[in-house]
Amino acid sequence: MTIDFTSHLNPAQWEAVSAARGPLLVIAGAGSGKTRTIAFRLAYLVQQGVAPENILLMTFTRKAAQEMLSRAAHLIGRELGGVAGGTFHSFAWTVLRRYAPALGFPEGFTIMDAPDMREIVGQIRTELGLGKKDRAFPKRTTILGLISKSRNKEIDLAVLLEQETPHLIPYAGDILRISQAYAAFKTRHGLMDYDDLLFNMERLLLERPDLTEFLRIRHPHVMIDEFQDTNKVQARLVRLLAADGRGVMVVGDDAQSIYAFRGAEVRNILSFPTQFPETVIVRLEENYRSSQAILDLTNAVLRGAVSRFEKNLFSRRANGRKPQLIHTVSDQTQARMVVDKVLELSQNYRLRDIAILFRAGFQSYPVEMLLNRIGLRFRKYGGLKFTEAAHIKDVLAYMRLILNPADLPAWFRAVSHVKGLGPKTCSRFCQAVLEGDQAFIAQLAKKFPDVDQAFALINSLRAEKPAPDSALERILEFYSPIFQLRYPDDYPRRQAGLEQLQQMAAAFDDLDAFLTELTLESPDQDDEEMDDHLVLSTVHSAKGLEWSAVLVIDLVNGRFPSRHALEREEDMEEERRLLYVACTRARDYLALFVPSSVYNRFQGGSEPAVPSLFISELPEHCYEEWRENYLGQLHLRHSSRQDQALPRGQKALPGNAPVKSAPRPLGFCRHKIFGRGKIVEVLPPGRLRINFSGFGLKIIQADFVILED
Repeated sequence: MTIDFTSHLNPAQWEAVSAARGPLLVIAGAGSGKTRTIAFRLAYLVQQGVAPENILLMTFTRKAAQEMLSRAAHLIGRELGGVAGGTFHSFAWTVLRRYAPALGFPEGFTIMDAPDMREIVGQIRTELGLGKKDRAFPKRTTILGLISKSRNKEIDLAVLLEQETPHLIPYAGDILRISQAYAAFKTRHGLMDYDDLLFNMERLLLERPDLTEFLRIRHPHVMIDEFQDTNKVQARLVRLLAADGRGVMVVGDDAQSIYAFRGAEVRNILSFPTQFPETVIVRLEENYRSSQAILDLTNAVLRGAVSRFEKNLFSRRANGRKPQLIHTVSDQTQARMVVDKVLELSQNYRLRDIAILFRAGFQSYPVEMLLNRIGLRFRKYGGLKFTEAAHIKDVLAYMRLILNPADLPAWFRAVSHVKGLGPKTCSRFCQAVLEGDQAFIAQLAKKFPDVDQAFALINSLRAEKPAPDSALERILEFYSPIFQLRYPDDYPRRQAGLEQLQQMAAAFDDLDAFLTELTLESPDQDDEEMDDHLVLSTVHSAKGLEWSAVLVIDLVNGRFPSRHALEREEDMEEERRLLYVACTRARDYLALFVPSSVYNRFQGGSEPAVPSLFISELPEHCYEEWRENYLGQLHLRHSSRQDQALPRGQKALPGNAPVKSAPRPLGFCRHKIFGRGKIVEVLPPGRLRINFSGFGLKIIQADFVILED
């Protein structure tokens, strides 16, 4: 069966499909037909006489590999069962299954599943006598997650704890002992976990060059999908299998590398031409998803990147509405504006074709609250719904008891942390409260002081009848130590949800109305009825998806980019790529929301917010700018600022190497009041935007700080 490739592919895709053996790097911009290109490349190779068994295709999911193979088989009219297709891990398992004895394993080895791993870590912890009667000791799942992340990122456990979970640093020594004992246990019993597959595969190829050569001869054509998501060991495996690179083709987009938290290394794709000096680079820049107006903005987002491959996405959809940049008075009015915009868009689009995207799960809570109020169905991806989060349910239980001390489920939740207090006793206590049985209550309070404290708090608040925010402040003061003990592994991350709850409470005068607003939702519907639903999603969960209309919220420094990212340039670069991914999900309409003030838990109120650094870089010709006034109305703002094709005088550089921006005048400085800070932006004339640890972002005159060398 002869295929007319040129009639099915654009010129760049055909160049990638028909290129010589390699090394070949395909930079596939968002929506540019990456999967189609790989499928046609497979078909082209087979049509050129390459045996399917001589092709190795590695992807990040089995589904992706199956789709590519299925498309290629359809093109050539026969199955491609001989292609070694699958994930890195499945390929490693195939090889190790046969050659593991060369590494000292017995004739067979066992791959452990998650329950097996948790059981082993639990046994090790018990044998080492660690964490006895210490409720704050990290859970088995957390320990395993830290071990895995340390291996995938290839950094010491102690360094990982310092960077990502500083609240667990006191347990660093214990976690390291468990990690070492866990590794020894696996070796002793012929066991491997998911991560071992890759590292043992690498070890096998290094120790058995004859086997490495055999695999190279067996698979002279190696194709790697989503190369920007590979970690360090995966990149080394590609180099081992590809030898001089003549048979390797890697496909990916450096601008969509957003999984550093899993160990993904954007440097793998950026340095590919250096690793293989004869690399041919093909850029897929024609976008089949978005209008040109949206692509003009996404291209501008990327121009500020420190290191990138030059590309300029374009679309044949020349007509299209410019993205809207919407400044709202606050993050609370932002929620109302977002919901109003969804209702407006729903006149032209189905709800399932509309998505609200955000950097972190907690940022959608105010929007969820309003959606529940009007009964608009939604599904959330990448984080629990607000009222489903355990720590939020804990706090709401105390608030419910202020209104109804006979609320048995609320009592169960409020005192579930008390050791020794079972369901029967709790039920009897609730009955005693309802009947006014002071003798039993006093008896129970004597035996369980924590119950007495909770009961006293509820009684006090019932008598005072405070406003929701005042009641919540008292409850959080009581709940804070319980919170840290109940969620020792991730309470810093959960804290953001409690801050959002405080902000919501401040908007109400009546506790009953506040709780009703939070907890009253429409009854569940079956999947068929839920078919048309609004999508709420973190950007990470949205990758690979697309919608007709996309609304991105909370585009202020400290939220998007995140507060943590402001301290490190490499983290800021990933945040930029996150915004690029978010914007390229939109087909027809894109809105970027920038609240002018956000809630600050340290001040107990709102504070001015600084628009995201990425937004401030955008040239005005690529968006409409709207501002909310204090009457809650949006007005189009006409700007006098000159359009800038590139931000801050930056010039794009030609060539095949990643583009390097000019050095930025950023670094660290010291202030006599705020201490040491990271300069994140220079604001002429003579001002600096600085992120101070513990104080957040401040704009300071340059004369009042001392720059560090």
